[in-house]
Amino acid sequence: MAKPMELRGRTAVITGAASGIGRALALDLAGRGCHLALADRDAAGLDAVAAEASRRGVRASRHVVDLVDAAAIAALPEAVLAEHGGVDLVVNNAGVALGGTFEQVSERDFDWLFDINFFAVVRMTRAFLPALKRSDDARLVNVSSLYGFVAPPGQTAYAASKFAVRGFSQALRLELDGTTVGVTTVHPGGVATAIARNARAPAGASPEQLADSVKRFEKLLRLPPERAAAAIAEAVVRRKPRVIVGSDAKFVSLLERLLPVSYGRVLAAVAKRA
Repeated sequence: MAKPMELRGRTAVITGAASGIGRALALDLAGRGCHLALADRDAAGLDAVAAEASRRGVRASRHVVDLVDAAAIAALPEAVLAEHGGVDLVVNNAGVALGGTFEQVSERDFDWLFDINFFAVVRMTRAFLPALKRSDDARLVNVSSLYGFVAPPGQTAYAASKFAVRGFSQALRLELDGTTVGVTTVHPGGVATAIARNARAPAGASPEQLADSVKRFEKLLRLPPERAAAAIAEAVVRRKPRVIVGSDAKFVSLLERLLPVSYGRVLAAVAKRA
């Protein structure tokens, strides 16, 4: 069995760190003695998380970055290394949602979602991999979703992006085998974050339709972010290549393995009952 990864005294970069899973993970890692480089476009949210993390005795730098900006991502390692000197853990957590069927979603919105959910993961990996390789013990954590296992209707863009994160991470893990850098893919289920409220809506949807959609989706978001963060942190410590977070994600993973083609009928029946 591999020796656990020691997080005390290490430095972690976390995207989407101002709220939700990112915030909870930052505070969990701070409690384990891990220094933090917090990235998000929400400056006020970053200030609050950095202040709370600092009270736990670690160094926490804040980096206001819009992940659709490739140049800003490319410049981020220099800023982080200037503050911390090295990087041992990168968590690509930031993500967005987009409502509507494929025909309802514009090409611009589809590309916007992919820029954040997938291409930002690739760009962050490319930007920070040299620094991770300089560490004697490093890890890259990419957050996919239960929609990286199944692809329900109305989620063409989101599911495509999360399947892409899964495939990218699995191939990269094998490519980095034998180096000091491990890769963990995370598949969370319904975590109680603001992702549904912040989702971009398709053109032409009425306020009533949007409110109903958010209400129905938020019923599925039940797992506290702190529990999701603890599961991710433990997966890092135990060097797990994959972690499935939440009973709903575990059910969906099993269902897809049992019914790889016809799982949609079961999910539709479950959704109808719910």
